[in-house]
This record gives sequence, structure tokens and C-alpha cells, in this order.
Amino acid sequence: MRAVVQRVTSASVTVEGETVGAVGPGFMVLIGVSKEDTDKDLKYIVDKVQNLRVFDDENGVMNRSILDVGGSILAVSQFTLYGDARGGRRPSYFRAAGPEMANELYEKAVAAWRDQGIHVETGRFRTEMKVSLVNDGPVTILLDSEKAF
Repeated sequence: MRAVVQRVTSASVTVEGETVGAVGPGFMVLIGVSKEDTDKDLKYIVDKVQNLRVFDDENGVMNRSILDVGGSILAVSQFTLYGDARGGRRPSYFRAAGPEMANELYEKAVAAWRDQGIHVETGRFRTEMKVSLVNDGPVTILLDSEKAF
């Protein structure tokens, strides 16, 4: 499972001109699911995202998590995180999970963050989405559960 985590002052996602999710300060999280992912991968990503210490403390040091600062998450499913362009110019998405599995793990991640009291907004699965954000810092962290075990 992969996630691109961006610290944002604001982020939103629209579908066909309608805003379907928007957050103030917090994270924009793009989530990609592979065919091999299990609940172990999900747990790793969920835990890492909610405990990343990338928000400033009173001394201006990145030492606080989204849980500490009461931030929000805009979570967007992103199968293209498993795009492999090593073999040519058109990426292959062979490793990306199918829609049913991807949506199941994506929804579980959203539910887990909500269970921790984090306000989570979402995109709309399997639609053409337009994502806007103001990256704060900029701070962008790449997470990959394959590299954790």
C-alpha cells in the first residue's frame, strides 16, 4: 500500500464541478492499493499517517502529529501510485488492486482514521476528480508498506 501525504493549509476535490470533499489545515492523502496488500499493509499506512510528526510545535520544530493538532484529512484513492513506467513511456498498472479490493482497503483506512477522531473527507471512488491543494511547507512524505516489512 502506498500513500503520498502532503501537509496542507487547505485541500478540496471536485467531481463534475461539485465539491465532494474539502478540508482546512491537515493532510491531503493519496492512497494506492496493490494486489498483494493485506490488513497488515493497511494498518501500517493508517498508523504512519496519523502519527507522522510533521506539524510544528511551540518551538517551530516538526514534532506534532495530525492527532496532536486536530487536523483533518482529505483522502483520495489513487491507483496510479502503482503505475510502473520503467518499461516504456506508457505506465503499466499491473500491480494495482482491482476496484473492489482497492475500495475496500481505502474505506477501511478512512474508517480507521475516523475511529481515532480525525475529521476525514473523501473523493469519489472511480470518478474523474479534480484535486486542489495548498501544500504547507511544502511538506510531502511518501509511504510504502512494502518497504516497512
